[in-house]
Amino acid sequence: MKPLTIAVPKGRIIKTLAPLFERAGLDTAALLADDRRLIRESADGKYRFLLLKPDDVPTYVEYGTADLGISGRDTLLERRYDLYQPLDLKVGQCRMVVATVAGAVIPELPRIATKFPRIATEHFAEKGVQAEVIYVQGSVELAPLVGLADAIVDLVESGATLRENNLVETETICQISSVLIANRSLFKLRHAEIAPLIEKLRAAIG
Repeated sequence: MKPLTIAVPKGRIIKTLAPLFERAGLDTAALLADDRRLIRESADGKYRFLLLKPDDVPTYVEYGTADLGISGRDTLLERRYDLYQPLDLKVGQCRMVVATVAGAVIPELPRIATKFPRIATEHFAEKGVQAEVIYVQGSVELAPLVGLADAIVDLVESGATLRENNLVETETICQISSVLIANRSLFKLRHAEIAPLIEKLRAAIG
């Protein structure tokens, strides 16, 4: 039988996912192997893992190269992929927030720096605020400190980076975590194989 192909984000999230997979009965030895292989198959032949950059995982699933994938809800909200999201895995938990310099007041027509322009634009539009959204790829916290923007929209886990840069959260846009995603057609075609895995993962989450 053809193995189920699961697209997994490379990096530290694998070490967070592995215990969950193991509790669900998946063999993760290949997934955790310390090598550069980007395609790895479990010893029992049931699962094939594709190791990808996090932003690429939904693309591989949407186009049917992978049956399932693990993606952050932030990426799904920003890109609006046509994917089924059957299960929140409760890992990689953080929040999307608006933050600015401590003591500063965000003006009525703010400039917002972010790696998530769609999320930022829609959030402020829902509040009736016409924000100028500036796309930046990294060091988002720097933008309000040097006058590039009045505030930022970014992911926050502990808030330590904000505090170290004299920034404070002004509001939470949404909670973010890693979710299981599925190609809609393949979910129907391989439902007999995918559904039991989802139930095992759900039980493993507790």
